[in-house]
Amino acid sequence: MYRTLIAMLAGLALSACGLAETAATGVGAASSAAEQAKQGQQTEQRMQQQVEAAKQVAADKLNAADDGGGGGGASTSP
Repeated sequence: MYRTLIAMLAGLALSACGLAETAATGVGAASSAAEQAKQGQQTEQRMQQQVEAAKQVAADKLNAADDGGGGGGASTSP
């Protein structure tokens, strides 16, 4: 009877170690996924800033061309 009880307790202890390891692995994977999501958001923000900067540069060039950049046409003055 005692041997059976000891064997059952030993089996329970070993299976609990497996559960703890599985839980630790799950926590590590969730942490990694959260870090990847955070990095993805940061990348998205940087890309959005770059797109906005490029739009601003294009708008500035267009405005400069409209304001007086007509230096390539033929002159009609004597």
